Amino acid sequence: MTSPYTRVQLADMILKRLEQEKDQLEQNFKATDKIHSCTIDNLLPEEIALQIYKAFPTPEQMGEHRSIREYKKVAAQMNLYNPLLEEIIYAFQDERVVRIVESITGIPDMRPDEHLYAGGISLMTKGNFLNPHLDNSHDNDRSLYRVLNLLYYVSPDWSLENGGNLELWDHGTEQQQRTIVSAFNRLALMITNKTSIHSVSKVTAESSRCCVSNYYFSPHSLEDGNYFHVTSFYGRPEEPVKKILLALDRKLRNLIRKLTGKRIVETKHIYKKDQ
Repeated sequence: MTSPYTRVQLADMILKRLEQEKDQLEQNFKATDKIHSCTIDNLLPEEIALQIYKAFPTPEQMGEHRSIREYKKVAAQMNLYNPLLEEIIYAFQDERVVRIVESITGIPDMRPDEHLYAGGISLMTKGNFLNPHLDNSHDNDRSLYRVLNLLYYVSPDWSLENGGNLELWDHGTEQQQRTIVSAFNRLALMITNKTSIHSVSKVTAESSRCCVSNYYFSPHSLEDGNYFHVTSFYGRPEEPVKKILLALDRKLRNLIRKLTGKRIVETKHIYKKDQ
């Protein structure tokens, strides 16, 4: 099977839309008093976005993350799936796309990750969720800072009522979150730093919320000075017991990583292109 579109062709389309909306995207991303973020709708022609959605594997064909922290399906070994999915993922890694996103966000010297550490595709069905969390501060080798999430949603007719929406906790988990609907053909850009707590609300619909994920990295810290943390989860305001458990969880995992330099469980979420 071959993809009907190459990554270069898809990158051309992405670049065109970003150029069309660049000034507004930059203004929205850099607005103060919130986690820096912005969205652009109708990223690709509708028929192409629909083809990407239809190319997604079934939940049974993907890996599962299931714990008190999260419940979702993920995949990074892209040569196992419809090649269109690999092409759209790597379209976001096109040098021209990276450079215009740098201009929109003001984040310098960003670099995509060809090995898709924590990237790739994700799928969430009824009952799936992702608790509030800070993403791991670095790449898999702990040599670059993770600085930006690029989340492209492709589920048709997705609405607020379906759940499965991106939530940004601009003022911490004790304050009201801001919701970005995982709308069809929408790209969300979101900074990742020491305070960018975000989550995905529990899916309530019978259909699947499908997302193409990329992360950009940089040698430069976005904070004053260097910092490091593992992926750190928090309880929602209505989850007092989970708050306590997740506080213990993140403290233990951060301590072990700082003392040993190793994860408790080695990540399998890497695209091993030789396999």
